[in-house]
Amino acid sequence: MPIDPKKAKKAPSKKLKNSKLPKLPNGANIKVIQITPRTFLIPLFLILLFSSLIWVWNGYVGEKVHYNDNIGLNAILSGYASGTYEEIVVQGDTIEAKKKAIQNVVNNEIVSTRDVDRTILPANLSIGEIGLSDPKNPTKVSIKKEWWGSVLSETIPSLLGTILFIGFLIFMMSRMGGGGMGGPMAFIKSRARIYDPETDEKVTFADVAGSDEEKSDLVEIVDFLKNPAKYKDLGAKIPRGILLQWPPGTGKTLLARAVAGEAEVPFFSISGSEFVEMFVGVGASRVRDLFAEARERSPSIIFIDEIDAIGKKRSPGIGGGHDEREQTLNQILTEMDGFDNETNVIVMAATNRADVLDKALLRPGRFDRKVTINLPTLQDRKEILQVHAKWKPFADDVNWEKIASITIGFSGAELGNLLNESAILAWKKSAKSITQAMLQQSIEKVVMGNEKKSLRMSEHEKKLTAIHEVGHALVGKMLPHTDPVHKISILPRGGAGGVTWFLPEKDRTYTSKAKYLDELATLYGGRVAEEIFFWNNYITTGASSDIERATQIARSMVMRFGFDSEVGAENLATEAADGNFLGGDGGQKMISEETHRLIDAKVRLLLKDAYGVATKIISENKSLHEKIAHELLIKEEMLEDEFNVFFEWIDVVPQKVTM
Repeated sequence: MPIDPKKAKKAPSKKLKNSKLPKLPNGANIKVIQITPRTFLIPLFLILLFSSLIWVWNGYVGEKVHYNDNIGLNAILSGYASGTYEEIVVQGDTIEAKKKAIQNVVNNEIVSTRDVDRTILPANLSIGEIGLSDPKNPTKVSIKKEWWGSVLSETIPSLLGTILFIGFLIFMMSRMGGGGMGGPMAFIKSRARIYDPETDEKVTFADVAGSDEEKSDLVEIVDFLKNPAKYKDLGAKIPRGILLQWPPGTGKTLLARAVAGEAEVPFFSISGSEFVEMFVGVGASRVRDLFAEARERSPSIIFIDEIDAIGKKRSPGIGGGHDEREQTLNQILTEMDGFDNETNVIVMAATNRADVLDKALLRPGRFDRKVTINLPTLQDRKEILQVHAKWKPFADDVNWEKIASITIGFSGAELGNLLNESAILAWKKSAKSITQAMLQQSIEKVVMGNEKKSLRMSEHEKKLTAIHEVGHALVGKMLPHTDPVHKISILPRGGAGGVTWFLPEKDRTYTSKAKYLDELATLYGGRVAEEIFFWNNYITTGASSDIERATQIARSMVMRFGFDSEVGAENLATEAADGNFLGGDGGQKMISEETHRLIDAKVRLLLKDAYGVATKIISENKSLHEKIAHELLIKEEMLEDEFNVFFEWIDVVPQKVTM
């Protein structure tokens, strides 16, 4: 559901206003210090850096030393014997004989200097062997590692390890804080975006196109937030939780914001995935903080998008589920139980999968009201398209009624994307306005995929594609319960070599058994046409997706919809997200081998009968089939009016399909 992008603003990043802080007995406010990573980590890091600088300074800044390398080992041994040296240090193969320091006054400052004689220790000799181990000699003799070896092996690793550890702590705390180095720690701060009616451009029901029934369900929520006393006087309790469900792209978040805008109350918006972190207890802490902020600014609305991320059914048994997610869910349940009639906080949530939510969430007192937001109707689609069109230049030939009629099944988000694609197409063609043809081309791109101009087909492949696609169209035309043919094309699109597009004439709430039977025969029209015109040995893989779709429909008819009298009206399967069928709820329901064989036999019979109907229709209209295919080869694309011309002088007798 679109809104004017000029009105949209980001949530304010400033602190919440009107914070109510406790006061001391003398009336002074209590000063609240916010704990952040910077509070203690940055000073610690600076202390460590200062200590390192002191260590470097002490190691390299001191008395002045004059080294004498032009001296032999014998001279050092003589000085050792005569007591000339104060200390002799052996580092590796180097001998340093340090004389006593001499202090002089230079520029009124005392400067200490020391002479050091250095020589190389002969290989394979020790200090004892050269005479430097006399216990009666007062000269101090010591053996040290090389200074660089000591630094590399001891000081630098420990220093770098400490710095890296401190840096890791700073990084993790800033990540958990959600706001960088200065952000509050996640344990005491939620990540909700706040829309304040006093500072943000509010969204109202007037900004939401369509969804009239859904709006009416939410009007009383708005009235309660505005006039709570009227309901309390009658002893009425407003629902604490409103669940907006199904399907994606229908404007659930926009409707929730419209409720807050109509009631002129703060709106706290957060996604369910933002509660769960790798640290245990973080999610529950964020829930507590979020509800505390909402209560402080009541009346207000809390909106949790994609609540199924944390609200899935809890696993039975010990260790059977995600502990952090379940703790977060338990905290939400506890907070919602803590509401009372004086709080005036409404919790709204959105999900595309209400079937996976925990039952505790849906019981009375929590999310006890469900608002199903369906796909937009014809009139809704027209209104949504016109709202999106306000900020785009359109030509005078655009027929919004026609565009709305051929976008059956589109959500509000998909309609917005459609007009965006048309604007991009107009830019590519250097056009100043968007035409009806551009809109039509954009619809085909969204529904059937982009045209693959780089894929070159041979003449034989083109002819085979034309025969195949006309097979679908001809069978569909001859059956009474199929949708009209909107377009036939032999231009490759998406993953298909050609496309036959059937378009419903109006919105449909239910699908009949007769329509499914006709659709099965229509799906087999392409494969049957290949067999009749190219013989069985020359059929191709082009019908693989048609066969897959037909098999899914047949299995649904037998296992889910109860369309077979012998199998019975019993749901024997659930369809997984990948289209595979599972027994019962997630495959847990047991089906006997006898029932399996019966299901397989019924599915096979349905597909065989549909194949026979398609064969009968194409065989009886072979010459007509060839004429339409020949015309399609020339034009490459054929619209509904062009296709119907071939049937103006033919008495079409609808074929009946039985089960």
